[in-house]
Amino acid sequence: MEAKKSKKAAIENQRGSWLLMGAVVALAFMFVSFEWTQHDVRLAANSLANDPIFEEVLVPITYPEEKLEPPPPPEVKASELIEIVTNEQEVTDAVTTVSEDQGQPYEIVWVPPVVETEKVEEDVIHVTAEIMPEFPGGAAALMKYLGTNIKYPTISQEMGSMGRVIVQFVVDKDGTITNPTVVRGVDAYLDKEAIRVISSMPKWKPGVQNGKKVRVKYTVPVVFRLQ
Repeated sequence: MEAKKSKKAAIENQRGSWLLMGAVVALAFMFVSFEWTQHDVRLAANSLANDPIFEEVLVPITYPEEKLEPPPPPEVKASELIEIVTNEQEVTDAVTTVSEDQGQPYEIVWVPPVVETEKVEEDVIHVTAEIMPEFPGGAAALMKYLGTNIKYPTISQEMGSMGRVIVQFVVDKDGTITNPTVVRGVDAYLDKEAIRVISSMPKWKPGVQNGKKVRVKYTVPVVFRLQ
C-alpha cells in the first residue's frame, strides 16, 4: 500500500515561489542598502556645506615704539628793557651832528701808490762774475810774488812737510783781500804761512758784474816744496 503525502507537506511543489520570494527580499535589501548610503553621502555633503570656513589670519609683528627725546626748548632771548623816562629827566643820546658843508662837492685827491722796490744787497759775495778779479800783472806775477814772499817754516823743514795749501779769500770792491781761509791744508805751520802771504798781497783789480764792481770769492793754491 502506497503512502500518500499531503499537499501541504509537499514542499518541493512550492520551491519556485520560495525562490521568487527570496529574490524579491534580496532585491529589497539591496535597494534599501543603496538608498541608505546615498542618503548618508548627501547628509555629509550638506553638513560640510553648512559648516563655517575657518581662514588662518596672520597677525602682523609689532615692535615697541622708540621713545624719542623731546627737542630742547627754544632759547628765549632777553628782550631789551625799555626805560620809561619822565618828562622831567634829561635824555642824553649819542647824536651825530652834520656839518653845514655836507652839501658842498668833495675834492678828490689822487694819491699815487707806493711801489716798493727790492733793495739790492751790495754786500753779496759772487762766486763768478763777468770780469773776474785779477792780481796786478796777471797769474805769472802772482806766482812770482808767492815764490818770493813765502818763508818756509823751520819746523816744517825739519819734519819734511811739504805740499799744496788751498786758500780761499774774497776780493772786495776796492781790491782788498779779506777773509782768507784754508780750504785744504798740509800742517799747522804751512797753513799759517799761507794765510800770512795771501793777506799781505797788494790790492787786486776787483771783479765787475753788470758794469758795477762786486765782491768775488777767489781761490789760490800756495805750493810748499823742499829743494
